[in-house]
Amino acid sequence: MALTAVTSSNDSGGGSGESQSVDAPELRLFVMALFFIFGGITSLNDVIIPKLKELFTLNYTEAMLVQFCFFTAYAVIGIPGGWLVKRIGYMRGAVAGLLTMMVGCLLFIPASQSAAYPLFLSALFVLASGVVIVQVVTNPLISLLGPAKTAHSRLTFAQAFNSLGTVVFPKVGTALILGGLAAVAAKDLSGPALDAYRVAETQTVVKTYIGLAVALAIVAGVVWMNRNRLKGETHEQSSLLDGLALLKRSRFGFGALCIFLYVGAEVAIGSLIVNYMQQSSVLGATQAEAGSYIPYYWGGALIGRFIGSAVLRMVSPGKVLAFNAVGAIVLILVSANSQGVVAAWSLIGVGLMNSIMFPTIFSLASEGLGKSAADGSGIINVAIFGGAVVPLLTGAIADNSTLRFALLLPALCYAIIASYGVFARRPAVEDNAAEKAMA
Repeated sequence: MALTAVTSSNDSGGGSGESQSVDAPELRLFVMALFFIFGGITSLNDVIIPKLKELFTLNYTEAMLVQFCFFTAYAVIGIPGGWLVKRIGYMRGAVAGLLTMMVGCLLFIPASQSAAYPLFLSALFVLASGVVIVQVVTNPLISLLGPAKTAHSRLTFAQAFNSLGTVVFPKVGTALILGGLAAVAAKDLSGPALDAYRVAETQTVVKTYIGLAVALAIVAGVVWMNRNRLKGETHEQSSLLDGLALLKRSRFGFGALCIFLYVGAEVAIGSLIVNYMQQSSVLGATQAEAGSYIPYYWGGALIGRFIGSAVLRMVSPGKVLAFNAVGAIVLILVSANSQGVVAAWSLIGVGLMNSIMFPTIFSLASEGLGKSAADGSGIINVAIFGGAVVPLLTGAIADNSTLRFALLLPALCYAIIASYGVFARRPAVEDNAAEKAMA
């Protein structure tokens, strides 16, 4: 599963069963940088989806296979990745993840040369596998870098750097990948001409990911040189059954479901923004113009996380979560039932509502787990698989109806998340006591 606490040499021990904290400011910078990297790479999918959709003349369901292959890595690699990091440690685990990401980026080269969509999907799966390993390192580590009582706020603040990556990477990616589309379209070509067009146009994707591969190699080198900086690192051994048993706890099981639904809803909307903005009833934008709106969606999450890190110190996390989920539903309904700039910006505004959801659900679900927190982190990491399922279903609905109608599926996800916020508004101690009384 995921990782247990890292203890420093001056830990007093304590008997609470909660994780000890580590005072290491340089590690905070390291973790923030990793949040930035894997957040940015994940958001690049929103840019390459419309590109590949046009090049390979895909419908929405086929185009959403990009997200399906990417987020399936969480289900496949999440648990083995946790075991790997427990075996070799946080820093070496981060290096392994970064190098895997680099290999995934380089696999875009043969994918482009063959002009085969399945090879692009395979490259994305390898890239995502590295992202999963890096995320296995960052989520539990940031929770340890400070007092337990401010874990909600600290994780939300760290997620802001994830959001910064999701703003910067699509901005650059749109200019590099979508900005230079040829005057012709794949649907107007066939045979050798079509193959040549695909090879030529996918070169913009390849060059972008080669640049990322070089950057990842440099970061991996820096981390490797500091692989022994984390002292007193310990990991307890556990089995898959240990983690699955936690799903019987209503607070944790409901929270894991909400991580699945939240990631799915967030990714589904982000993946469809370009095509949504291109609709004549919305903005009628070109592909490159529509792509320029992606950073605003993720930028809303960036702003909201900085604000949320302060709000969560004063207001019950469950109440904040419920409020934001209801806000997301309202914005989706406004967008689906309006036109022009109102439809465009109300959908983009969902990003602001998303801001505190992942870290808040994660920390609410993990409350009260004590020594089982590591196993819980691993299960929640697998639940990110929702980013594969919900976008694919949303694409299938869009193919059989309209993009506007398809937005109802993410809205339903947010409705369930809102109910979890109400459910988890009480401290975990009270919930556990209530469950024991009912047993």
